[in-house]
Amino acid sequence: MLSASDVDPLPIAVIVIAEDGQITTINARARELFGERTVGRLYAAVLRQPALVERIERALARERMAPVRYIAVEAGRDVVYEAHVVPIEDQSGGVMVSFIDATHKEEAGQMRSDFVANVSHELRTPLTALSGFIETLRGPARDDPEARDRFLDIMEQEAGRMNRLVADLLSLSRVEDMERMRPTDPQDLCELLHSAQSSLQRQARARGVTLDLVSEYDGVIEVAGDRDQLIQVFTNLIENAMKYGKKAGIVTIRITRGQEAVPGMRPPVICVAVEDQGDGIAPHHIGRLTERFYRVDNHRSREMGGTGLGLAIVKHIVNRHRGRLRIQSEKGQGSRFTVCLPEHP
Repeated sequence: MLSASDVDPLPIAVIVIAEDGQITTINARARELFGERTVGRLYAAVLRQPALVERIERALARERMAPVRYIAVEAGRDVVYEAHVVPIEDQSGGVMVSFIDATHKEEAGQMRSDFVANVSHELRTPLTALSGFIETLRGPARDDPEARDRFLDIMEQEAGRMNRLVADLLSLSRVEDMERMRPTDPQDLCELLHSAQSSLQRQARARGVTLDLVSEYDGVIEVAGDRDQLIQVFTNLIENAMKYGKKAGIVTIRITRGQEAVPGMRPPVICVAVEDQGDGIAPHHIGRLTERFYRVDNHRSREMGGTGLGLAIVKHIVNRHRGRLRIQSEKGQGSRFTVCLPEHP
């Protein structure tokens, strides 16, 4: 039979059960999980979850089976383990049960499920609208030119919404694939910002918004980065500031050298802040803004043409550049989104 010295060095929780059902040995990690007074008790009194108890019964009869899910409560939260039950190949006839933390796998699986559900929902809404309008155009509105023109305009908007969603999904996928590859090419930060600003001037004029680029530098400021991705970051942030800021207000794009230490970054650091004069964001939303499909106001976001992926894309691009994204906002005081990037040596 395995002894404590055999299993104590293992980094995972391990319990050894004798043929009569008594727990004979546990290691240090198992003591943290099940308590000190575990040895000498029957396994069914300690491991009370039916699926695991059944596996142990069958393993004591010398059967080998796949791992089973075991849920424990640690520090007030559920932790999911894969419990592997293996007959011990000696004369003792006991079994060894090992517990491997699988919480990260469960969370990843849940994230995938949530992501698929969100994508399905986001695509189904415009598809349902398109199907309804097509049916109407083939029926009651067949000979109504005014209704036909109105419906075609709406159908164009819904098709555009789907196109933006697919484009953002592809963009997010590409960014995630490249996240470990840090870009090193020098980029002129002012030129990137002018490019992003120029591409949005038409939208800015339509909303009566002034885009104000302010820099404390006179010369060239270089950061190490991917030109297209950095333009995408600044375009997303400026566009959001225009959409959710004050109508006919000012969006300020401010370039500064990091005046204070930025956690996880070595100086010199260059920061670009995009500031709006909007209604601001409640504190409980701020920590979740970069989650996929998270919206402060679902109706307003969809009305503005948002896909719910823009800030998730920004976060991944900034991470790829080993930078930091800061979000500061107060209700009624506008919002500031700041991207800090390492200055190119």
